[in-house]
Amino acid sequence: MFKPATAVVLLLSAASAVFGASFSDRAVSDVRTCGVSISEEKKAAAEAHFHANFVPPPTALVAAATPTVSVYFHVISKDSTAAGGNIPDSQIASQISALNTHYASSGLAFALANTSRTVNAQWFAQVGPDSSLQTTMKRSLRKGGAAALNVYTVGFTSGSGEGLLGYSTFPSDYASDPTDDGVVILFSSLPGGSTANYNEGKTLTHEAGHWVGLYHTFQGGCTGSGDLVSDTPPEASSASGCPTGRDTCSGGGVDPIHNYMDYSYDSCMTGFTAGQGTRLASQLRTYRGISI
Repeated sequence: MFKPATAVVLLLSAASAVFGASFSDRAVSDVRTCGVSISEEKKAAAEAHFHANFVPPPTALVAAATPTVSVYFHVISKDSTAAGGNIPDSQIASQISALNTHYASSGLAFALANTSRTVNAQWFAQVGPDSSLQTTMKRSLRKGGAAALNVYTVGFTSGSGEGLLGYSTFPSDYASDPTDDGVVILFSSLPGGSTANYNEGKTLTHEAGHWVGLYHTFQGGCTGSGDLVSDTPPEASSASGCPTGRDTCSGGGVDPIHNYMDYSYDSCMTGFTAGQGTRLASQLRTYRGISI
């Protein structure tokens, strides 16, 4: 489903939460859900804007070099400990490596440009989509232009972001609010993190998928234009775990549970489709000035 100007959120539902506790201290369920909805009218308007401003692919000679996205990591912690969100440089390096592995087939590369570290217990706990706290945080820390990926790691322990794994803006959002652009993720979802089933770095891969213009494989359900990618089979609802052979829509093939844009366990996610690669390339050219 096409969502033009608000964040996508990826939610790991919490069974209980205590203010100020680290994510690993909380009892959580094992299911991701998304709190985003969009009217067909807004979806149509967004798609019309994309087609009206579409930037065509470059020539073969121009496209020879692999474009590299500069990544600015902003580590938000409640204290100076790793358990409090102060993730080590080694985990960040592993996350960048994971991104490069996961996006290799798309022709896009990522390189760490800088890491900032901020101890702010309120930001760590309460930042969430559309909150004034996240606006303040991003305005204070964001670096670079439309082509720079800003990643903020937080705890999501309370407030509007309670229980989230992550959320992101879309390429088409940038022009209207540049400082809001970027991805916010749970610090313990990085490779080697403490969030069971979601600690291989694929939360950032998923959210970066929205940042490059992709939508959930299950958006739109079994009818309509879905995720606007022809080679991702229609899916009635998000997957949970790794339900091999799941087929919720008649025709089109089994559900794409192994796709990075579904809600399966990290261990179940294995790739993007060629169609998703085409779509993200056109979104990046049109809205971020990145040519693939």
